Amino acid sequence: MNILIIGAGGVGGAFAAIAARRAFVTQLVIADVNLEKAQRIASSVAASGKPIFAEAVDASSEDSVHALAVKHSADAIVNLCAPLFNPPIFAAALRAGCTYLDTASNLSQPHPEKPYERLGKALGADQFAQFETWAARGQLAITSMGVEPGLSDVFARYAGDHLFSRIDEIGVRDGGNLSVDGYAFAPTFNIWTTIEECLNPPILYERERGWYTSEPFSEPEIFTFPEGIGPLECVNVEHEEVLYIPRHVDAGRVTFKYGLGTEFIEVLKTLHKLGLDSTRKVRVGNALVSPRDLVAATLPDPAALGERMHGKTCAGTWVRGTGKDGLPREVYLYHVADNAVTMRDYGCQAVVWQTAINPVVALELIATSAWRGAGVHCPEAFDAVPFLNLLAAYGAPHRIEERVPYRVQPGLERGAFVSGD
Repeated sequence: MNILIIGAGGVGGAFAAIAARRAFVTQLVIADVNLEKAQRIASSVAASGKPIFAEAVDASSEDSVHALAVKHSADAIVNLCAPLFNPPIFAAALRAGCTYLDTASNLSQPHPEKPYERLGKALGADQFAQFETWAARGQLAITSMGVEPGLSDVFARYAGDHLFSRIDEIGVRDGGNLSVDGYAFAPTFNIWTTIEECLNPPILYERERGWYTSEPFSEPEIFTFPEGIGPLECVNVEHEEVLYIPRHVDAGRVTFKYGLGTEFIEVLKTLHKLGLDSTRKVRVGNALVSPRDLVAATLPDPAALGERMHGKTCAGTWVRGTGKDGLPREVYLYHVADNAVTMRDYGCQAVVWQTAINPVVALELIATSAWRGAGVHCPEAFDAVPFLNLLAAYGAPHRIEERVPYRVQPGLERGAFVSGD
């Protein structure tokens, strides 16, 4: 498979490092507006012996992306840019006849009158609206095929198919104990995207109510993460899983919560109060600058933090309901990436590596026809078993932790839980 990667950031570099080792990949093209960054990644994976190319591209231009896809006879375009660039890359893939993958869907728009109650334009709505166009051409697009969203959605599909006869609640829970030497504040993932999803109204789903929204950082709960990470306070955040899981998995309630930590939440709140989360450009002297772009430019590049990082990051899906045996069941399906291991084996920090491995696995399943179809889909649309088996074959298996079925106690807000009989 000839693959065109758009975006030479941390995830782009990790994707190339993983994909270059896989036999199904026949050619890699790494493209970015910064040609030097693309060239560094290309050089880092050149030892694979595969044809590797670096190119300059304007990801905001459909024509620019399309021209590269045609030039290199791309079979697939993997969009590893910020979601802001999804529309032109998505259009270029359709026009070039390519399979399309991204790790986050098109941006949402809050409800104009009641943003903290009602859903506005949902994440990915513009992409799914083009289902028939893609299907008519026999082309496949999979949106949100990273780790969260992505692997977390695969976990939900697996739980629905194989672990439960009835699901009362699915909660995607993300947390870690990563630290970065030498920085008072150093996000380990793209800060532009982090601000977007954390400060937008979070989405929640209930079977009887449908989708609705709440205030940012709502419903705090303590969730205990495995493999030494421990308990973290998690809060509601806008994320694709809440929209996509109910499409294919019947669940009474679906949420997404990050273990952000008090300091991180306070920084985000301060940025919002000062208007530094805005994408609307303001004049600074003779220049027009987006405040959010300025914030991103002042922070360290997450891809370059690996040598300073320590600890693990955990992505997982917590599910409770009735098991196949008719008894109450509660499980946490999860995947942990240890920064020391990902740096040793791939030269990539844990957060970007854990995001990047999943679209590589998905493309291999497509290349071998284990996953097939046409139209625009989310990860839940496909059988989870081949994905999880191949992920293990990559040397990165998931785990399932059985938990004592919970009981709600008086005084605990919804979402909190304690162990019980």
